[in-house]
Amino acid sequence: MKTAKDTHSLRSRAWFGKNDRWGMAHRAWLRAEGFSEAVFQSKPVVGICNSWSELNNCNAHLRQVAEAVKRGVWEAGGFPLEFPTISLGEMLMKPTTMLYRNLMAMDVEECITAYPLDGVVLLCGCDKTTPAQLMGAASADVPALMVPGGPMLRGMCRGKEIGAGTDIRRLWEQVRAGRLSEEEWCEVESCVSRSAGHCGVMGTASTMACIAEALGMTLAGAADLPASDSRRLALAERSGRRIVEMVHEDLRPSRLMTRAALENAIRADMAIGGSTNAIVHLVALAGRLGLDLPLETFDEFSRTTPVVANVRPSGKFLMEDFCYAGGLRAVMKEIEPLLHRDALTATGKTVAENIADAACFNREVIKPLAQPLKPEGGTVILRGNLAPTGAVIKQSAVSPHLAQHQGRAVVFENNLDLLERIDDPKLEVDESSVLVLKNAGPKGAPGMPEWGHLPIPAKLLAAGVSDMLRLSDARISGTSFGTIVVHIAPEAAVGGPLAVVQSGDEIELDIKNRRLELLVSESEIRKRLAAWRPPDPHYTRGYGRMFLDHILQANQGCDFDFLRARNGADRTPPPERFKNPAL
Repeated sequence: MKTAKDTHSLRSRAWFGKNDRWGMAHRAWLRAEGFSEAVFQSKPVVGICNSWSELNNCNAHLRQVAEAVKRGVWEAGGFPLEFPTISLGEMLMKPTTMLYRNLMAMDVEECITAYPLDGVVLLCGCDKTTPAQLMGAASADVPALMVPGGPMLRGMCRGKEIGAGTDIRRLWEQVRAGRLSEEEWCEVESCVSRSAGHCGVMGTASTMACIAEALGMTLAGAADLPASDSRRLALAERSGRRIVEMVHEDLRPSRLMTRAALENAIRADMAIGGSTNAIVHLVALAGRLGLDLPLETFDEFSRTTPVVANVRPSGKFLMEDFCYAGGLRAVMKEIEPLLHRDALTATGKTVAENIADAACFNREVIKPLAQPLKPEGGTVILRGNLAPTGAVIKQSAVSPHLAQHQGRAVVFENNLDLLERIDDPKLEVDESSVLVLKNAGPKGAPGMPEWGHLPIPAKLLAAGVSDMLRLSDARISGTSFGTIVVHIAPEAAVGGPLAVVQSGDEIELDIKNRRLELLVSESEIRKRLAAWRPPDPHYTRGYGRMFLDHILQANQGCDFDFLRARNGADRTPPPERFKNPAL
């Protein structure tokens, strides 16, 4: 552990500690907010990075969480200052929050580095707010601690538990098949989302909160407490106290988010049956840290890490049940032999110390390592001539009869084509068909939306078909279920083999052998690719233009090429940037 920082070595002193014109001006402008000179001359300045927004119901309670953090900062002798960043609300933001994850990460990084902050507490919740803040904090490398907002309370409808996301998809299929009435559907709407907080299943938001904790970037137990649980506010207060200590210890993200921490996060992700999106976010985060994280690492860990969390969509229960059963700490205790136990965390303790007293209180929800829910991890990596640089499937949510499957392709050129034709009674499709969506990737959509959960044609739903093999270069929500291949790379819009798949082509999936093959001769594929022409760009100006010019493919994390660190050398802002506070 590093020795405590002297007050005069605090980063904020470059703004507030000098008796020149600029020092006076900096102090005077904060006095305008009613603060006395004492609070910013003698205390560490802690920024509270808040992604609160009324456009993002998952994060709608973060104002209250911020107040709890402030209490803790004051108690520990710090000076808290709350600041906003853009907020990415998955439900309302179109075409996808993924289009703006990198923008938010840049917002977070630049706010941290540009302002007089000695440390920062990151308040997140909805899907992309968590990886965006982690990425921004990694690049800024100022002491940082994350407080996730937590999952919403379970929905209840006619005596049955329902989880936002997963059960909405399942019940909508019942509506389309004519087996659920309009009255019942309206009743679901009134009670599926009944509190602040993110989706109450193991979707992307819950997955990324668990990953943040597994990385060591939160206090122990932060991942799964419900958003409306008073213990989350108590945890936020403790986090405020702890960040002041981290400032004095100079405990930066670069000391926490190491390769060992990333590998622990992958293990945790596999054990909870986490979202496929975790892969693209972890690869992007590794890039910010100057670390290489190939897709093969995920597959290696998937083969050796069983699923022990029985949580939807891979299992039966909801996040509220997961929390009461012991939560992520209990999961990590189960898989402790697979973890880097000596990895340092934001608590100042190792992983092993954090989970030493963890226990499971419900073996239906969290299974023993020796008797897992699934023998392998939740997600696997596929390769083949249809996905030369990789694709992803959540095998824990796959229908067993489709784990090895060959069928005839039914191709949709884009999402509009899909929406227009999927329920056409004349569509030539049967339950053995393979639904294929093109031009839904990072450049093709744009932004790689969660369009990969292609709806089953209505005529097949009515006939009792509940799952089909579906594949695309899009993403899926972590709340999705079924036999769905996503993140196919290279994507169709840049000339990947997916671009030239035609209706009637045979496609083969073999999860056990990690293969995804277009059963067309290589010479025919080359001929088709030679005749292929790229689609027109979606944007010619603004952020959209920058996105299209610099976005990396899914297997590279979909970050911007210019934001990746070069072996960590350019991650930390140069000290010269802060020597002259007039800059």
